[in-house]
Amino acid sequence: MKFAHLADTHLGYRQFGLIEREKDFYEVFEKVIDKIIEEKVDFVIHSGDLFESAKPSPIALLIFQKGLLKLKGAGIPMYAIAGNHDMVMRSGAIPPQVIFKKLGLKVISPINTNYMHDDVFIAGLPYYPASQNKSLKSKLAELSKKADNHKKSILVLHQGIDKYFNLSYELEIGDIPDNFDYYALGHLHKYINDDFGEGKLVYPGSSEIWKTDELKEYKEKGKGFVVVDLDGAKPRIKRVKIDIPREFINRSLDFKNLESGIEGIKETIKDFDKKPILNLTIKDVDSDVASVYEKINEELGDLSLMIRPEFKMIGEDNIDDIIIQSDSLGPKELIVDKLKEFDNENVTKLAIDLYEYLSKDKLYESEELINQFFHEHYRSSENVVEDENTPKEDVQVTFKEVLE
Repeated sequence: MKFAHLADTHLGYRQFGLIEREKDFYEVFEKVIDKIIEEKVDFVIHSGDLFESAKPSPIALLIFQKGLLKLKGAGIPMYAIAGNHDMVMRSGAIPPQVIFKKLGLKVISPINTNYMHDDVFIAGLPYYPASQNKSLKSKLAELSKKADNHKKSILVLHQGIDKYFNLSYELEIGDIPDNFDYYALGHLHKYINDDFGEGKLVYPGSSEIWKTDELKEYKEKGKGFVVVDLDGAKPRIKRVKIDIPREFINRSLDFKNLESGIEGIKETIKDFDKKPILNLTIKDVDSDVASVYEKINEELGDLSLMIRPEFKMIGEDNIDDIIIQSDSLGPKELIVDKLKEFDNENVTKLAIDLYEYLSKDKLYESEELINQFFHEHYRSSENVVEDENTPKEDVQVTFKEVLE
């Protein structure tokens, strides 16, 4: 029994606002589907963030439909969960994956948490924010009990785990049940293949470069998906790499040797099939930055899709190195630091989740998150001691005020 495991395809993502980059994500997805069929697998698992948005564009929906029908034609079913990008945190909301159930997509959800593929038990849950990990852990315990009744089992999740994430994680490694044969994870965009319990825990990584900080990982390990063979005592993992269609070029140029630096870039990119993205750092600039940019754009503009320059004036310290060495606090770290005095891990997790949603203008999701948190932590009989003189609405109003 073999299956393909992929995640974080982010169909519909228009990186840097460029339609060309959106098309790159579609092209990679189509390559992945073709390669999966070549591998002659029995089924496919997609571990979330199939789409960039909970409201995908028509073209993103059509690209996925095309891939799904191609798999269906080859007799290969797909099982999928919703990630944090392609789901809406509102009561009654459904992820776009549900649209494709009639075409054979098997959506794993809180209502329908598990399937059987022949004798393989496939179970999972969509993304849960950190502030709801109490509910998540409870549901994982239920799935673990069901898995005990099956010889082969797979757990599908789209979550950050503390062992692999620095700050923003929803689960600790000890929260995950250890009786599954394979853990099909999504959310982390780099490739992880780890032993866990008696099985394997794998993040296949994203299929394209979603953030430029993924470039180093791509150069070292590539992008793609995995093929898993369940026939042995322990799953055997094969990484299948997929070349991304467009190159990202990182170059550091010295201003005094700008001409030769530009010529070197021209020589590198002259035979590329597609125009690359250029990330350029120009050091020791002693001239007007606008004129330097004009020069770079004049020489390289027609040969590249986008130029992303950074200018460092002569005598200027490398501020990036200083920041890294000083262990300075970013927004999430500051939130955690400020909330230490309350000594309440649940409130800290809620604050981090709210930061993630509000920074993306997800107001409805933020309000739903607060309401769910309130009902879980302050409406249960064991957590609430009500004062008969205090109106019940007062606490709700306080929480809603956070959004106003």
